[in-house]
Amino acid sequence: MSLPPEKASELKQIIHQQLVKMDVHGRIREVLAETIREELAPEHQQLSTEDLIKALRQRGIIDDVMKELKFVTDVNEKERTSAPKPSTRFVDREPPVLKKTNIDPTRRYLYLQVLGGKAFLEHLQEPEPLPGQICSTFTLCLHFRNQRFRSKPVACACEPDFHDGFLLEVHKDSLGDGSKMVDATTMLSICDPVHMVLIKTDTFGETTLVASYFLEWRSVLAAENGITNVAVELLGVGTESKVSAGVLNIRLEMYPQLDKTLSPEVINTQFALERQKTAEKERLFLVYAKQWWREYLQIRPTHNTRLVKIFAQDENGVNHPVCSYIRPLRAGRLLDTPRQAARFVSVLGYERAPVIGGGGGKQEQWCTLLAFLCRNKGDCEDHANLLCSLLLGFGLEAFVCVGTKGKGVPHTWVMTLGTDGTVTFWESLTGHRYIHRPIKPDDPPLVEQPKPLYPYRTIGCVFNHQKFFGNCQPSDAVEVCVFDLRDESKWKPMSGEAIKSVCPPGSTSSVPPFPPLCDSTIDAAVASNEIELQLRILVSEHRKDLGLSTVWDDHLSYLLSPALAAYELERATSISTGNEEFQDAVRRAVPDGHTFKGFPIHFIYRNARRAFATCLRSPFCEEIICCRGDQVRLAVRVRVFAYPESACAVWIMFACKYRSVL
Repeated sequence: MSLPPEKASELKQIIHQQLVKMDVHGRIREVLAETIREELAPEHQQLSTEDLIKALRQRGIIDDVMKELKFVTDVNEKERTSAPKPSTRFVDREPPVLKKTNIDPTRRYLYLQVLGGKAFLEHLQEPEPLPGQICSTFTLCLHFRNQRFRSKPVACACEPDFHDGFLLEVHKDSLGDGSKMVDATTMLSICDPVHMVLIKTDTFGETTLVASYFLEWRSVLAAENGITNVAVELLGVGTESKVSAGVLNIRLEMYPQLDKTLSPEVINTQFALERQKTAEKERLFLVYAKQWWREYLQIRPTHNTRLVKIFAQDENGVNHPVCSYIRPLRAGRLLDTPRQAARFVSVLGYERAPVIGGGGGKQEQWCTLLAFLCRNKGDCEDHANLLCSLLLGFGLEAFVCVGTKGKGVPHTWVMTLGTDGTVTFWESLTGHRYIHRPIKPDDPPLVEQPKPLYPYRTIGCVFNHQKFFGNCQPSDAVEVCVFDLRDESKWKPMSGEAIKSVCPPGSTSSVPPFPPLCDSTIDAAVASNEIELQLRILVSEHRKDLGLSTVWDDHLSYLLSPALAAYELERATSISTGNEEFQDAVRRAVPDGHTFKGFPIHFIYRNARRAFATCLRSPFCEEIICCRGDQVRLAVRVRVFAYPESACAVWIMFACKYRSVL
């Protein structure tokens, strides 16, 4: 195989760089000098090329060079030969394999490799998946110092075949002088763990949180060759937080290698000091919280029944102060307005924490943000914490409210206080906003009182990352509550210093730092086409079973697009637009003497079969899909709106037109 001159020179340059990187020239000189000194007689100073190659091979230098050379197929060549993808297919779920990584030689990196798993006993009886068969998968998500990574999905098994490497930049936030190479002592002071979250995705695309683990990586600073292997036992979550979920084999390696390693005693002493410091701060906060609670109960004995939440358990069953679950979170370029942030949070799935057995009790589980985002669903507390953090990031004075809604069901929502005294409630599960105007029970009966539109009944406390207030008004009913948080006769505050001692930025919190939000990997147009195509097939099959033929009207389908766009715009901004144009277009498309019917519906998942089954449960939608009559024409339009973290709002509209026969 002959190469063009420019390719040949490029290849020579790559080989030269590799040889320089491995210092092969220096090693050859050493071997040459040694061979001349040891093996040749003083009077015979001639050395052949064969002798030198033999000496290099004996010392393993040639083998080292061959191991370092990695042959990668030309990606462009592969793309040219493969058939183009049809436009109505989902984007590949697997993230693209990165061929090259730019490494800054002046910075330290931690190379974390996951080299398989074992003892995932829940999948002991899992059969080997057949080639091409869809099966349940494990995905490992990592967060370290504002960097996020995701492994390739691997089939669920007792010994899952994880083989992934992640290059973590140790001082991403430029500790001190950015041009100075960080040393082992400085790295020892970086106490951020590597947060690892294991997600299981079933064959229907439903996600489950399997484990959440904080990896202490600094043990590698004591490894002689800069490499250490650890077997990490993952424990389950929630009610299974004491049960082993499985073991991951992990290799940690520092790049470039450390000039000087630390002793294990120094590292263990540092760990012990950090644990002791954190434990002491948490103990002092607990003492203060108990004293605050005693004082709160002395105000009124009935306060004992109010929902005042000071601590909450995370997915690992560990208690943290509720204020540590909130932090101002900026979404960069991914979200532009507070209302768009509320819309994003509302399209993340809602799921109550699973409980084993009956009894109707609510399992307590406030997830860390990484676990919530990677699973793409969570309980109302997770939604409220995220929305409050985003609103704080947008510069609003936001609080999480803990109370109840109808029938006394515990609930959390978000409240913002305007500079003009306006109190706004934000429902994190729906994105709806409500202005709160308190009812004044002392007013005369003839004075008209505001009628509350919100679903909330009682409120026990409000909090954010810096403040905590317990409701000590005579009634905890939301409709009569006055939200003047500066009035200590209405709201009992906690000490700001006490909160700062256990919540960042005042201290290192046991709740991990917040990960940055990631952009969506969903191609909205491709996903819309795919779902629409599947729905057309499902409708045609359903009508065929009823003995009805199906004729699609592509023009009418296209005319439904503005309506779907307007519905999403209204959800995201509370502004309704474009309805006149949509109505005018439909009137033009439907001839005189014909009837038009349309049915829009909204989902937050992309499973077409599940969506179709839900639509059929609506009598209005079933009437359209099963429409009988003269000159029946059917239409369906799907519009997927992508949000950060690959969350999406899916709008579907079914429509039909037919000749009215009396």
